[in-house]
Amino acid sequence: MLAQKTITKEILQKAFSTLCTAKSMTELYEENFKTVSKYVHATSRGHEAIQIALAMQLLPQDYAFPYYRDDSLLLGIGMRPYDLMLQLLAKKEDPFSGGRTYYSHPSLRDADKPKIPHQSSATGMQAIPATGVAMGMQYKEIIGIDHTSQDDLDKSEIVKQPMAAPLVVCSLGDASVTEGEIAEAFQMAALKQLPILYLVQDNGWDISANAAETRAQSAFEYANGFNGLDAITIDGANFTESYLALQEVIKTIREERRPILVHARVPLLNHHTSGVRMEWYRDDLEEARSRDPYPVLRNQLLSNGFTEDEINALEEDAKNKVSKDLEEALKAEDPKPEDLFTHDFAPTPITEEKGERSPSDKEEVVMVDCALFAVEELMKKHKECLLYGQDVGGRLGGVFREAATLAQKFGDERVFNTPIQEAFIVGSTVGMSAVGLKPIVEVQFADYIWPGLNQLFTEVSRSCYLSNGKWPVSMILRVPIGAYGSGGPYHSSSVESVITNIRGIKIAYPSNGADLKGLMKAAYYDPNPVVILEHKGLYWSKVKGTDAARTIEPSEDYVLPFGKANIVQQIWPQDEKETLTVVTYGMGVHWALNATKDRKETVEIIDLRTLYPLDEETIMESVKKSKKCLVVTEEPSNNSFARALAGKIQEECFRYLDAPVVTIGSENMPAIPLNSTLEQTMIPSTEKVKIKIEELLKY
Repeated sequence: MLAQKTITKEILQKAFSTLCTAKSMTELYEENFKTVSKYVHATSRGHEAIQIALAMQLLPQDYAFPYYRDDSLLLGIGMRPYDLMLQLLAKKEDPFSGGRTYYSHPSLRDADKPKIPHQSSATGMQAIPATGVAMGMQYKEIIGIDHTSQDDLDKSEIVKQPMAAPLVVCSLGDASVTEGEIAEAFQMAALKQLPILYLVQDNGWDISANAAETRAQSAFEYANGFNGLDAITIDGANFTESYLALQEVIKTIREERRPILVHARVPLLNHHTSGVRMEWYRDDLEEARSRDPYPVLRNQLLSNGFTEDEINALEEDAKNKVSKDLEEALKAEDPKPEDLFTHDFAPTPITEEKGERSPSDKEEVVMVDCALFAVEELMKKHKECLLYGQDVGGRLGGVFREAATLAQKFGDERVFNTPIQEAFIVGSTVGMSAVGLKPIVEVQFADYIWPGLNQLFTEVSRSCYLSNGKWPVSMILRVPIGAYGSGGPYHSSSVESVITNIRGIKIAYPSNGADLKGLMKAAYYDPNPVVILEHKGLYWSKVKGTDAARTIEPSEDYVLPFGKANIVQQIWPQDEKETLTVVTYGMGVHWALNATKDRKETVEIIDLRTLYPLDEETIMESVKKSKKCLVVTEEPSNNSFARALAGKIQEECFRYLDAPVVTIGSENMPAIPLNSTLEQTMIPSTEKVKIKIEELLKY
């Protein structure tokens, strides 16, 4: 079906009514500035035409990633001013976040509207999750998973008609296109030809820095550097031009399944935010006002047969509606203190250890194979499961062979290489999860996780909480970690202290193959984001004294719940002898086991298995029994997770202790040196742990 070249009166009327609503909201907010500016907000004034032109053409099966100036877009898809005002005022019934995040930061899962996963305030960060949705759509189309969600089947009438192919919209400000993560998103969209529309609204400003100061080219010019990403530039302040241009673009994406960027030139007619006033720094306000989309659309109505009286009535209706909605929103209930403590995680079905841990018909295998077999079993059972990252594809199967043969067994569309883009690897899981997939992704070494932390912290970890439970991110991030075999300063780091400071993710750090497989299965069925730290020195048990990392491979149905520590060496309470608890994880378990071969009756060893959730009950009970505690980590001990845990133990068990809680870790140096002598001097060892245990027992 060819796109229409003219716009009906009904479309013009709806667009003008929506624009008047958005304009009236901005004006009303200014009139009531002291009341509504308790919390920071930004509005779409000047951007309304392009946003409404887009919103009116989106369908419920589409996904949208607006940015913080897109209140007209939200009105255009059917949100009421009252809905937006509840968020403006951080009210309990704010439909997006329950009063947790700023105005025009939507997260929406209504059956009759485009789906809007959570996104943050960080400029441009939504581009990678949005591109992840498009990648997920493409994957589902390739392997034959229906796009229709269960929510749509249950609640929506739209599925009674054949659905147009869905697409993704990512809305951006032009200044954000200078971000490096935008390049990662564009690269993948162009490389894989994903069905996504990048709408770049260019008003010429960052905050107080203008385009001439900060950009070598416009977003349109920049996009032309990506082979496979078509781009157009339009007057985004002209509704008719915007609507018709977007109509062609949307038709092309729906039918040809490829990315297009639309660069829309718009004026900014209101403040950057309510807290950064335009009159403080703007010198172009008169010129900007000359490009106001409101009179342009008003004249287009007049040219299409609307009378002044009809137009005035539309304006008056919008003003009255907005005024009434603000009055009602101000009366709405605020969140209660107890509302703080909901939706940090979605409930997991895995709460008990189940299945056979050591089946009689299975053989002992190395740790890396336990994980490989777990992923293979999951991929056989679930078409929604896929694996990607650097070098995990068919040629290599991972630098540790942790994905060996998987691409050959399941195809390049399910197991594939990515570019060297840690931010994309991590952040794309938000989008993959949003369309019902379960991505297992990998950062090649813990040292390379840093570019992905922005997405992990800003988008992945906060999605469930800030969407009020609507959009938990179901993903697994595998991270080979730790020092082994002279890996040097960029292949040997321990990073758990940084990861454990990100709230909203679960973290495993297993010490053996059976735990790794059980935790991998539990992570898959957990609807929340999970990071699995896998010590590369334990993968094949090549490090002396790590034979215990080899285990019988558990059964396919074996699951190990998070938050359940394992007492790998247990003692009874003793009055005659000094006793001690070692609390550790990963490689530390093996140092502790080897260091206490002659002290099995006086030293209890707790393998945490998961760093979050943490099994505090098992830890505290053990320390209260033994009355002394050593926390062992491979990280440098200063300011570490281990030292924080030691502080928690000291706080909880102070009345029971016979000695200070002590921590042993690597030397507090900036990096692990390449030279093997220096490496061994840097990190803990069986002998170092043994010496510390003896010192503490004699305290």
